[in-house]
Amino acid sequence: MKRSYIFTFVLAGLAGLISCNAQTSKMDKEEYKVTKTNEEWQKELTPEQYHILREKGTEIAFTGKYWENYKNGIYYCGGCGTPLFSSDTKFKSGTGWPSFWKPIDPKNVKIIKDTSYGMVREEVVCAVCGGHLGHVFNDGPRPTGLRYCLNSASLEFKAGNDSTKEK
Repeated sequence: MKRSYIFTFVLAGLAGLISCNAQTSKMDKEEYKVTKTNEEWQKELTPEQYHILREKGTEIAFTGKYWENYKNGIYYCGGCGTPLFSSDTKFKSGTGWPSFWKPIDPKNVKIIKDTSYGMVREEVVCAVCGGHLGHVFNDGPRPTGLRYCLNSASLEFKAGNDSTKEK
């Protein structure tokens, strides 16, 4: 009896890994405006940026350079420079990662179903280069109720007056 439970558990784990690999392969074939080889990305990005943006890694909570950044400005994609999020929509989520309740322009981010690690989540990627930014959850503040939970290493911040403020 124990053997059948162990076999079922191992089989479920393998199915999850296969599903995760199929998801990654499918996403690797997506077409984006900015496309580069892995070698080109590795030359342009730091090892941490490459791991997060191109290999879908995650930085350790409370260690990223922007989780406690409260300056006014814009957060850009660390891979291609696309404007993604404004400091006006950044909020303290308590998660240890920079969190926002909406992107500057919804066309600049793409949401993809992520079934890795035996979970179903919504991955946030840059719509221009396909770089992994983080995930979006339905536990954010009003008015959207969304929490875009992002990796600092996937972003570049430029301080200044934020021209995206809603009047």
